[in-house]
Amino acid sequence: MPRSRRSKITTLSKTPFRSTKASKQALVNEIRAQVDKYDHVWVFSVGDMRNEGLKEVRSQWRGTGRFFFGKGKVMAKALGETAETEYQEGLSELAKRLRGQIGLFFTSHPVDETVEWFDSWTKKEYARMGARATEDITLPEGPLLTPYNESGSGDPFPHSMEPQLRALGLSTSLVRGVPSLNNPHVLCRKGEKLSSEKCRILKLLAVQMAEFRIHLGSRWTKGTGYVAGKELDQDESDAEKEVGMDED
Repeated sequence: MPRSRRSKITTLSKTPFRSTKASKQALVNEIRAQVDKYDHVWVFSVGDMRNEGLKEVRSQWRGTGRFFFGKGKVMAKALGETAETEYQEGLSELAKRLRGQIGLFFTSHPVDETVEWFDSWTKKEYARMGARATEDITLPEGPLLTPYNESGSGDPFPHSMEPQLRALGLSTSLVRGVPSLNNPHVLCRKGEKLSSEKCRILKLLAVQMAEFRIHLGSRWTKGTGYVAGKELDQDESDAEKEVGMDED
């Protein structure tokens, strides 16, 4: 009779263990190494965090910049939180701003060109619950098509999607095997707060109403010190969250 897998004993004696204290110290050392390497240290915010957007920005700056996001308390310690403990003169002013969804960006790229790049770079994303609609969308009676557009062109949803569409609040039925609206449906009005169901419908319709953007704030520059910049929104509810370090 074969042995039951339920009776198998799993030993954890060889499971690798990473000291929290050691990992924090490694991060402190790494951030200080970047201060030595690059000419500028910027604080930045992302607001509505999107991992894919941040990865794309990192890819664009690979080799010419370095991003650190998360573990705000550890990053502040690396810079130095007071004039007496700061790693370089003026860095404590940046450390004071590492609250909430705020990160550090290291680069030697010229300041004006850096600001211009971030001001112009955006990435369209799907809206999340609570976001504001950026346009009016009314779905016409008849077959539901994706992606949504006013010209009425697109591909019909498969018949298997019809129960899901009804569950999301749409009055649909199968017409010749195609999910179709029984009457026109006002999905959203510009400026209204979107519900979870409406966000899911918009995603099914391939309508992106959100925008991922990185906002640069103050900076520290070698030979100059702290340079005040735009004050960034800090989500105090997230200020104590130690999210996973998401760096290059």
